Amino acid sequence: MKIEGEALLLRIFIGESDRVEGKLVYKKIVEILKENDIAGATVLRGIMGYGASSRIHTASILTLSGDLPVVIEAVDKEEKIRRVIPVIERFVTKGLITLEKVNVIKYI
Repeated sequence: MKIEGEALLLRIFIGESDRVEGKLVYKKIVEILKENDIAGATVLRGIMGYGASSRIHTASILTLSGDLPVVIEAVDKEEKIRRVIPVIERFVTKGLITLEKVNVIKYI
């Protein structure tokens, strides 16, 4: 698969311990992205953050959180990303989903 030029970056912010159907949400989302032939996805684990609840989650030894922030990023052509969003939305019960136009320079 080769992508160059304009694409969309899908970014999903959730909690590390969020679960759906007995499975971690970030794992379920990556599986969905793969099944839908999205060019690539990465899961990033945050060391600190907060969301709509305004409760701070941190990896500090003193206040070790069991629910650190997780960001899933995926990039592909706009039509493919927009097609998979309704499927992913069903599994994000708490979190944030954003889209951003990006310019792919090189994808090998």
